[in-house]
Order: sequence, then structure tokens, then C-alpha cells
Amino acid sequence: MPKIRVTLPDQSVKEFASPITIAELAAAIGPGLAKSAIAGKIDGEVVDIRTLISKDSHVTIITTKDREALDVVRHSAAHILAQAVQKLWPEVKITIGPVIDTGFFYDLDSPRTFVPEDLDLLEKEMHKITAADYEIKRTTMPVDEAIATFKKMGERFKVEIIEDLKKQGEKEVSIYHQGDWFDLCRGPHVPKTSFVKAFKLLSIAGAYWRGDEKNPQLQRIYGTAFPSKKELDDYLLQLEEAKKRDHRRLGKDLGLFMFHPWAPASPFFLPKGTAIYNELLKYLRELYFEYGYEEVVTPQVLDTETFKTSGHYDNYRENMYFAVPADAEVKEERSAMVKAMNCPCHALIFGSSLRSYRDLPWRVADFGRLHRFERAGVVHGLARVRTFCQDDAHIFCTIDQIQAEIVSFMSLLKEVYERFGFSEFSVFFSTRPPKRLGDDSLWDKAEHALESALKSLHLPYQMNTGDGAFYGPKLDIMVTDAIGRKWQLGTIQCDFNMANRFNLEYTGEDNKPHKPVVLHRAVLGSFERFIGVYIEHCGGVFPSWIAPVQAVLINITQSQEEYLKILEAKLKAHGVRVESDFRNEKLGFKIREAQLQKVPYMIIAGDNEVAEGTVSVRLKSGKEIKGIKVDEFVNKLVEEIRSREVTGPWSHV
Repeated sequence: MPKIRVTLPDQSVKEFASPITIAELAAAIGPGLAKSAIAGKIDGEVVDIRTLISKDSHVTIITTKDREALDVVRHSAAHILAQAVQKLWPEVKITIGPVIDTGFFYDLDSPRTFVPEDLDLLEKEMHKITAADYEIKRTTMPVDEAIATFKKMGERFKVEIIEDLKKQGEKEVSIYHQGDWFDLCRGPHVPKTSFVKAFKLLSIAGAYWRGDEKNPQLQRIYGTAFPSKKELDDYLLQLEEAKKRDHRRLGKDLGLFMFHPWAPASPFFLPKGTAIYNELLKYLRELYFEYGYEEVVTPQVLDTETFKTSGHYDNYRENMYFAVPADAEVKEERSAMVKAMNCPCHALIFGSSLRSYRDLPWRVADFGRLHRFERAGVVHGLARVRTFCQDDAHIFCTIDQIQAEIVSFMSLLKEVYERFGFSEFSVFFSTRPPKRLGDDSLWDKAEHALESALKSLHLPYQMNTGDGAFYGPKLDIMVTDAIGRKWQLGTIQCDFNMANRFNLEYTGEDNKPHKPVVLHRAVLGSFERFIGVYIEHCGGVFPSWIAPVQAVLINITQSQEEYLKILEAKLKAHGVRVESDFRNEKLGFKIREAQLQKVPYMIIAGDNEVAEGTVSVRLKSGKEIKGIKVDEFVNKLVEEIRSREVTGPWSHV
């Protein structure tokens, strides 16, 4: 019998006469590795430590130091939570408990309503389970036997899952046991419950079975877990900082935006929030002029045929709004839909006139409002809304121009992110999804074009297989904020399908018709979501150029009021967003009010300043600079705003 060859990450090879488990391989390499191993990876697939290596394979031993270990630990923590729930309340039925970016959750069907105090009880029970050091063992069970087993237990949600698997042709399912408790699961899991050392239950929320509001409502318990207590403690500190920076709280405190039940998940930007919104718009319009974009305005409501042609009707209509007139007598025969994306409109504009290769690339931008139906369970502040504006643009180009356009886009993106203090970002390359438009030959071209551009830029990237848009592969850009969280903002998508669906053509150098490639791209994503992310990134402390109120004028007594009114008029003449606080209140009170509103500059004048033609400038940091000539202050502030500096001229004083 030929030996089994195991290739390790350092390309060394070990040979074995018969199949061995990941655990046995770790022991063969060394006792230290055997002790720290919690899972393995066989030919790229993460598996349990007891999984057999039965053929020649590339194998990695996963320890707590590896990134993949985090998901395994959290998955096991979810099972320990479910076991704890059913230990304390046996009548509770369990559904699913997946790993998420921040930890894990488990959805539960419970006759009792969970309350925050229950989380402490559950954590204590979870610690008992980890201390018991149960082996976590995987077995398989024939599908029909599994259905009968879970039916007997009254676990109707598990039965539904297994019946769906049976319809898909599965003959058996995997079951994970820990002590006398077991659950349906594909795994992988840690070898023993004691490997889950550091966890915390965080919150309780409502959820619908399988995310569908027509299904039964469940209760969801969120938690997180880490391989070590230090990592958990660091994360909990980050959570505390995140609470302070929550854009929903700061948005209310700073008077930036509001919501109303008559317009669910649709933000109302108040005057101060609108100032931020308009500064973003102004900034991007200036950059678009530099980078060769033209701006258009397109309709909000279009014939349904538009979205049938684009493919959105078949692939996205559950997230779109239909436009139905209230008066049936005046209803047109044709149906219409509210615009959820700009690309079909831009395709119609491109196709409305003859185009030549000399016209390409054509870069078209659109700041029109979009409307998408997001389910009530997923909307969240400005991060997930039903009406929004994207910094949306489409580039119609030739195949030969794709790489240059992606390079230009990445240059624009880097410039914008650095302006807002996002110095670190990462790129994810998402390839063709199972449900998609067009021939595979077109997808081959599109994926090759994106990958070639990435390589030419020498940009590191991570693969996100199968997560592309239905019309093309994409690059998604994740930024890291001030407290280490990652947010997806920018994207560029390569579309070889739109030209075929809208019959778009341009005349080439050979005087023959050719199909343009369409690049869908956004830098900030939606203004709403970006503003939410940016509030949390800077904690509501905006640089002066984008701050809703850039300066506040504060008098010490009434005798300085006229002096400051002249300064106010001068600042407003330069376009500075300035307010005056001439209330009959103590100076300290007015300063604290301005600090709470995070105003960049507090301009203070008393009798000495009036006599000398100066002002005292108090920074949001609390530092105070006295005796600045009025014209000097005005000129410096106006220049700081004009240049969009992240830090002002007095930041190092």
C-alpha cells in the first residue's frame, strides 16, 4: 500500500503508512504543537482535530495563534451557550448558532422572555460546562433517523433543516456531542469544552426564523469569545469605546439627524447634519472634476422594463419599491419601480447617442437618491437605511482601458480615505456567485481584468469566492477606524453583461461596433452610511472644514457684543459656519456648551481683546491662545477650511 504524503506549510513532507488524524499528525511533529492544536486545515478546508487524513494532502495545524482558530472557538462557544440554555430551561428549543464577525449568536424558541440578568446566569452555566472538560465528538446519523430523533425531542426547527438537506440529496448529517447534550452541526469544533477559555454574553435581541418576518419570532442571544482572556478584555474595552462613539447617540446629541415612524429607516438630516452632507458632496464634486467625471441627474421612478432589462427585477426585486398611484382611475397600464440603483439610467444615457472609441472612457457620476427595502430586523441607524445617496459613478470603457481606470480609481480612493484619516484599508476580491448573469466566458474576462489590475498595483488582497454581484466580480475595500474596527466602504465592479442587455455599442478604430465594459464604482458607498462610520471614527470631533459649526463667538460681558458681531459678519462673508453665544451666562458655562457640541474653535473676547483688536482662541482640546489679531485669525481659519486640513494651524500649540 502506498504511503500517505502530508505536505506541511513550510513545504516539508511527512509520510505515513496509514491514515492518521490531525491530532496524531500534530503529535508526530512535536509535543508542544500537540498540546496547542485545536483544529486543522486539509487542502484549504478547516476541519476537526480528529479528522482523518486519508490521502496525499496539504495540511496545516491550527493553534490558538492562527486566525482560523477564532471562528472554531466561537462556533464551539455558541454550542456551549445552547447547552447552557437547555440545562437551565429545558423547554427552550434551539435553532441555529452561527459565527459572526464580532463573535456568535444563537437563536432560541423560548416560552419565557429572556432578560439581561439571564446573561449572568448563562455565563455561570457555560463556565461549568467548560470546567467539565467534555470531549466534543462528531458522529454521523442517517437523515431519516436524525429527523425522527429531533422530532422526538420536539426540536422542530432542526427537523426543518434536516428535511431541507434531505430534499437536496443528503443521506446523512453530522451531530456534535458534548457530555449528554448534542446538536446538529457541520462543525468544525474544538476538541474539548475547556478549549473555550474566554467568552462574554453581550445582549439579547429579537429575530425571525431564517430572517423572514413571516416566520416565527425568536430570541437571539449575542456573545463573543477569544482564545485568551487578554484578547477578550481588549475587545470589551473596544466595545465600551464604541458605545461612546455610537453615531446614533452622537447624531442626536449633536443635532445632526433624526428618524420618524412615518418614514421607517429613512433619516431626516437636520441643518447641522445637512452641512456635513453638503461638504461631502462639494468635496467629491471637486475631485470628480479633477479625475474627469461628468455628473448627470436621472429620474427617481422608471418603467419596470428598465429593471427587467438590467436584470435587477429577477435578481433584486424583493428589495425594490413598486410605484403604485393611489387613485386607481388614473393608474397607467404600465408598472413602474422606484430607482434602487443608478446603473440602468446611465446605460440608457450611454445608448441614447452614437459613441466612438474617442469618447471612452466615459465617466458618469450621479448623486440621485436611491430607495431599497431593507427588512426591519437589519436596519441600523445610518448604517442600514431605506433611502440614501451613493457617491455612485459608472465608467464605460474598452477592455484595454480597464486596468488604467482601476488604477485611477484606487488613486482617488486613497486620496479620499487619507483626507478623512483612514490610513489603513484592505481589499477583498469577490468572484462569480452561483446566481449570475451572462456566460462564464464573460466572467473569465472580468475576473482576469480585476486580478491583473490588482497585481499591477502590487496590492495585497484576500479572495472572497462566490460573493460577486450578479452581473460581475468586484473589489470591496475595507477601512480600519480609530478603534480598530473594519468597515466596508468602497467598491469597484467589472460588468461585461450590461452592454449586452441594453445593446450598448461604440464604434472602434476599425469602424466596427464594439461592446463597452462597465465599471460600477463608489468610494464612500452611501453618504448616510459613511457619515455614520465617520462619526464613530472621529467620535463626533470633526475637522473644521466639515464641522457643522466651525466657530462659536463668546462674549464675556455685553460690552463685547458689537465687536463680535462685526467679526461674525466678516467670517460669514468668507463662508464660515459661525454662531454667536451672547447669552447672559457665565463664560465657563458657554465654553462647556460649545465643547459638548464639539465646535473646533471658541472665539472669546473681553474688554482687553476689544481694546487691542484681538481675540482669544480656545481649541476643542481645551488649549487657549490669547492675543491673536482678528485678521490673522480669520485668514488662518479660512485657509484651514479651504485646504481641508485634518488638523488646524493651532493644533500643535
